Amino acid sequence: MGENQKSGSVRPRKRVLFVCTLNQWRSPTAEALYRGDPRLEVRSAGVRSGARRRLGLGDIQWADAIFVMELDHMRWIREQFRDQALPPIHVLDIANQLGYMDADLQRALRLAIDPEIEALLAPDASPP
Repeated sequence: MGENQKSGSVRPRKRVLFVCTLNQWRSPTAEALYRGDPRLEVRSAGVRSGARRRLGLGDIQWADAIFVMELDHMRWIREQFRDQALPPIHVLDIANQLGYMDADLQRALRLAIDPEIEALLAPDASPP
């Protein structure tokens, strides 16, 4: 039986959204790191108008969980989408100092995200 199967049924993959300011370095790196995880569907977006991919309502509605790099990103989401039911938002505290796929950035993201993903995927985790 496959990893995502239990008693003949397929366990749906969790939809994880990574958010940073401009969707250039941090959130795309996180998306790339977790893209190959068969337990997850991932995407990334930015909160600023000049973002490579701007966060929209469709992203919020799609996500089971949102991982933001800074507290200000969570505040922005809560303000912009205050009339929406939001999935859980996790603040990672990842500074905007390293470029896309930088080894130190990858390490920092893994250290911050891996425990959160395991908790999200735990069998006793309540649905969003």
